[in-house]
Formats: sequence, C-alpha cells, structure tokens
Amino acid sequence: MKIYTKTGDKGTTALFGGTRVPKHHIRIDSYGTVDELNSHIGLIRDQKIDELSKKILINIQDKLFTVGAVLATDPEKAILKSGQKRLNIPTISTEDIELLEKEIDRMNESLPPMTHFVLPGGHQTVSFCHIARCVCRRAERLATALYEIDPFEETTLHYLNRLSDYLFVLARKLSFDLKAEEIEWIPKKNS
Repeated sequence: MKIYTKTGDKGTTALFGGTRVPKHHIRIDSYGTVDELNSHIGLIRDQKIDELSKKILINIQDKLFTVGAVLATDPEKAILKSGQKRLNIPTISTEDIELLEKEIDRMNESLPPMTHFVLPGGHQTVSFCHIARCVCRRAERLATALYEIDPFEETTLHYLNRLSDYLFVLARKLSFDLKAEEIEWIPKKNS
C-alpha cells in the first residue's frame, strides 16, 4: 500500500464509497478527532498500568477504528436501494457499550465515593486520561453535529458518550492505584 497518493493535494479526500469532500468537512473533522483520541488512548496504554486496563484499552482502540469507519462512510454509498449494506463497514454493538459500562462499574466499586468535581492531574498517566476524555467529548460533539446532517447508527454516539465516562473513571482508578492526590474542586465564595 502506497502511503502518498497525491489525490489530496488540492484539499479534498475520499470517504469510504469514493465520494470526495473537502478536508475541512465535518465528517473528516469527526473521524479525524476519533483518530486523535485513539492516539491518546495508545499513550495511556503505553504507561505503567495494570494488564486488565491495557487489555480494555486495546479493545477500545479497535472499536474506535470501527467508529472512524462509520463516520468516514458516505451514507448514500453505504446502502443499496434494496436496503442491503453495500459496503462491509462494521458497527458498534450494544455489547461494546455494555463492556464499557461493566468496566466503569467494576472500577467504581474500589473507589471512594465522589463528592466533588476533581481537578485534572495528580500524575502524568492520570493527566493523559483526562486529555483523552476531553478529546473524546470533542469527538462526540462533532459526531452529534454530523448525525444531525447525515444520520448513522446511534450506537456510535452512545459508545463515544460512554467512553468519555470510562476515561473519567479510569483516571480516578489510576489516581487511586498510583496514590496520586485527587484535588477536589470546591468553588470559592465571593467575598
């Protein structure tokens, strides 16, 4: 596979299905942000964290490629007039979302209850989780904007929403594991 094709030199790129769109198109921004998120998750996975979390993160990275494929597909080219799928694009399943929910619940069982918002930080690995969470929220915002224009499987949106929750709880779990200080945000009263 050749890395450079020169087909994007004039500021356009091809979606799955062949349709060409400007590189600043919301569809490109959506799946580009998912790709950015996937790279941040790789950074978290490269840290000294427990093996189960690494395994879950690899699964998440795989699912983010699926999310990217859904977002990169021209909806008009994905389905035949008969209603059958034309392109072999995977989808996010309810089981994928349930895995995140189970992991969130499992991690929460060992954490002290949260009574306040917490300031991001405390350890470099924890900070990487918070950065990934913020990128995930941006990916979700872009995907919902795209969904209003060209709807796709709602499970894709559900997955991004649950993933940001997972990354927040993972940050808390890693704070606990690494004995990092979790600083509560307590609003200051005006004097």
